[in-house]
Amino acid sequence: MNEPHTAFVLPGEGKLLALDVGLARIGVAVCDPLRLAARPLALLVRRSRRDDFARLAQMVQAQEAVAVVCGLPLNMDGSESDQARTTRKWAGRLAQALRTLLGRPIPVILWDERLSSFAAQQIIAEQTSAMAEDAVAAAVILQDFLDASKRGAPIQDVILLPARPAAER
Repeated sequence: MNEPHTAFVLPGEGKLLALDVGLARIGVAVCDPLRLAARPLALLVRRSRRDDFARLAQMVQAQEAVAVVCGLPLNMDGSESDQARTTRKWAGRLAQALRTLLGRPIPVILWDERLSSFAAQQIIAEQTSAMAEDAVAAAVILQDFLDASKRGAPIQDVILLPARPAAER
């Protein structure tokens, strides 16, 4: 059910949300429908899983996002850390919650976020206005995903749940 799909292909157009998931906050970014550029959208202070998922579902719906890109905090050697395993489990629960709350499955793509916080700190240091680091980190994750997609990089780590049978709705 939560098995990664090989070479998943997104629809050609449509907004994507990106998440930088932390223990206390979730940075959220969005891109334009043509997927040219990512920008910070919001910073969610975590409350409860139920409330966090409800707020994220509202954002997916409001932005008309076709998928969610969730940063996966891998170790520098590419192996999965304890935090990466926790994030993977959380992303699976998010996919289930989005399907329930929105009535349709939304792909949740796990994307390597190594060095996104460092890149976000550099961007913030260059800006004249203060931005939430986690939201900028989410934008860095999303821009990296968009750039890799333009180069034809395959999407190999995605949680895509089937639509719920009519009897369960």
